[in-house]
Amino acid sequence: MTLDALVSLADLTLGVFPDFSWLSSLVETATGWVGLAIIFVYSFLIAFALPGVSEIVLAAPLDLGLSRGARLALIILVSGAGKSAGSVFAFHIGRETKESGYFERFLARLPVDVMGWSERKAVEIAQNWGFAGLAAALCVPGFPDTLSIYAFAVLEDDYLKFAAATFVGSCGRLIVTLVGIEAIAAVI
Repeated sequence: MTLDALVSLADLTLGVFPDFSWLSSLVETATGWVGLAIIFVYSFLIAFALPGVSEIVLAAPLDLGLSRGARLALIILVSGAGKSAGSVFAFHIGRETKESGYFERFLARLPVDVMGWSERKAVEIAQNWGFAGLAAALCVPGFPDTLSIYAFAVLEDDYLKFAAATFVGSCGRLIVTLVGIEAIAAVI
């Protein structure tokens, strides 16, 4: 899989929600230091609201006068910081939602015990793996971050540990993606 294939995957994912396709295009053409701000904002938004693939930031053609490795490291760190900040925002929303009880009442009316199943699974992951489990879940390329973020937001209450776990997981995800792309490119 090349970066072009990754861009196509992001376009396909964001194509389901055409209102946000312009943002994917903006990331794909982000250059210069302003491009880093675009990557931060995109990563922030994808953590709690946007559908799509967060890995698209790796395709940003930033022209910063840096080596390829330094450019990718900077993209990873800025994206990780943006996603961590967005995750903390989602964490706050999740905490407020849990305290209001509205979401739980809505889910309780469904014919399937969504709340019970998701809470059991999230509690199981949280109990077995804690914040390391959140970080590991976020390292899986292509898996929707928002699901893991909101599940942990309802269960946990430590903002700092949550932010650290989402930063590590977000950076790990981009590194795993890069390693995968490089491995496939070497075979092709």
